[in-house]
Amino acid sequence: METAQSKQQAAPGAFAAFARFVLCGGGVGLASSFAVAALASWMPWFLANALIAVVSTLLATELHARFTFGAGGRATWHQHAQSAGSAAAAYAVTCMAMLALQQLVAAPGAVLEQVVYLSASALAGVARFAVLRLVVFARTRSQAAVTVRAARPLNATVARASAPTSPAALCRAA
Repeated sequence: METAQSKQQAAPGAFAAFARFVLCGGGVGLASSFAVAALASWMPWFLANALIAVVSTLLATELHARFTFGAGGRATWHQHAQSAGSAAAAYAVTCMAMLALQQLVAAPGAVLEQVVYLSASALAGVARFAVLRLVVFARTRSQAAVTVRAARPLNATVARASAPTSPAALCRAA
């Protein structure tokens, strides 16, 4: 039978969490960049980016809840909503970067578009890591610590008064 302590994973340190974030979020982001490029051939780029942003945010939030931040389970709807807020900000950053590229370069090639998109995504990703670690999954880590502490046996020390030794004191104590 699993105990509450064995169900909860220890929250990784900042470096380990960032490495996991880069692996999970970066992997999803890289796949997303190719998906956006593919969809953009069928629909406007901004619409393709929005669609892929929604799907990739759902996937990345699940990966971050299960693996990156040591939550030990599926992401809650509240965590998905908070993560969506940070993803919306990242979406705005990538859109602004692509809009700036289109204003600066008349006909940017696919490679330049990828470089700009991935660079903007990387910058937004660093900020998103901070938000996810410090806000979205911070409550989960503190709840896990409370659960782990509660699962430990309590070793309380009780102070006892010394017993009276004289017959008169025994009568008063009774």
